[in-house]
Amino acid sequence: MRYIRYAFLASLAIILVVVALANRTMTELSVFPQELANVIGLQWSLQLPVFVIFFGGTIFGVFVGFVWEWLREYKHRAEVTRKSRDLRRVERELQKLKGEKYKDQDDVLALLDDAV
Repeated sequence: MRYIRYAFLASLAIILVVVALANRTMTELSVFPQELANVIGLQWSLQLPVFVIFFGGTIFGVFVGFVWEWLREYKHRAEVTRKSRDLRRVERELQKLKGEKYKDQDDVLALLDDAV
């Protein structure tokens, strides 16, 4: 299984390098459209290779997806936390009740009764 993972990662690296080499053309990445930039007076732009824009957009999209899922699953994590807190409270109460039940019994008999 380890070799399959290494083969996959190696082929993925080769594909990414080939895509990067095929898309080395410099292009201008502007924050605002030209007309809006003239009105605002801010002309923010960068000269970057196409593959940097492509890989950067992909990484940004994956990051936004992870954050979105983390926020979406918050209610499930909160419910699990609440239920685990309730479970610990009930377990403590059960131990307390078992202690009261076996208070006057022999320790060995209490252990045997508890195991069944």
